[in-house]
Amino acid sequence: MGSVGRVVLSFLLVGLIFEAGFETAEAGMGHARGHMNLNHGHVKIIPRMPRGKAFPRKRNHGKFTPENHWSTAHATFYGGQDGSDTRSGACGYQDTVNMGYGLQTAALSMALFNNGATCGACYEIKCVDDPKWCKSGQVITVTGTNHCPPNYAQASDNGGWCNPPRVHFDLAQPAFSQIAQYEAGIVPVQYRRVPCKRQGGIRFTMNGSQYFALITVWNVAGAGDVQGVLVKGNTLKWTPLTRNWGQIWSTNADLTNQELTFRVVNSDHRKSTSWHVTPRNWQFGQTFEGKNFKY
Repeated sequence: MGSVGRVVLSFLLVGLIFEAGFETAEAGMGHARGHMNLNHGHVKIIPRMPRGKAFPRKRNHGKFTPENHWSTAHATFYGGQDGSDTRSGACGYQDTVNMGYGLQTAALSMALFNNGATCGACYEIKCVDDPKWCKSGQVITVTGTNHCPPNYAQASDNGGWCNPPRVHFDLAQPAFSQIAQYEAGIVPVQYRRVPCKRQGGIRFTMNGSQYFALITVWNVAGAGDVQGVLVKGNTLKWTPLTRNWGQIWSTNADLTNQELTFRVVNSDHRKSTSWHVTPRNWQFGQTFEGKNFKY
């Protein structure tokens, strides 16, 4: 091949490469088109993220969905008419009235309590199938704030109401009296999980010491039952807390002298992050308010 032929062939090859490159770039831009943000005349391309199990949608938005179906159980009551004997318990809430739960509370049998993981969950309950004792049409919403322990010395259908595998609600007496006559003692009920409605944000009460912090997480909306808590400070990286009991969470990490951020995960896997809710000079015994879930 002569020198002229070689020059022509070279130009042809360069042209083909340039055209292929242009088409590839154009295809790439076409893939990205529709995923551009215009910011003061600058174009920022946001890469397309594949969807599916490997890239699940974020669950920190939206609301907790109430159950469509009603399940069957039984209910009794404990404490007196003023509910004073029911204001604390196995969930770690020191005073349900002062903490916003009031006396619309229940001690949960083992089948529901789940070693404290269900503390804070909300239930609608209504008395059914007992015209003599039920208050027809009355539905209450209660929060699980205590544990109704089993009594193996008594039969499950004769005093051992909270023995497994029975699903049972031992209500504060003021709550029980809204759906049934006090004299009934025990009544059949239907129940379902519903969103928890709370005033204000999630509360974090700081207790313990520099070497072993105990944090009560309460006033949680949405699903209500916290399944995980993480904490982050100025020098502390994201650190998971351990459920100590009920909704009291613990860590051996030193949290002092840091602005703390908490991330709360509910049972429906939604997350709420409360950024910098404490100052650096926070003290044990103080309570701080963060961001709550939608309901």
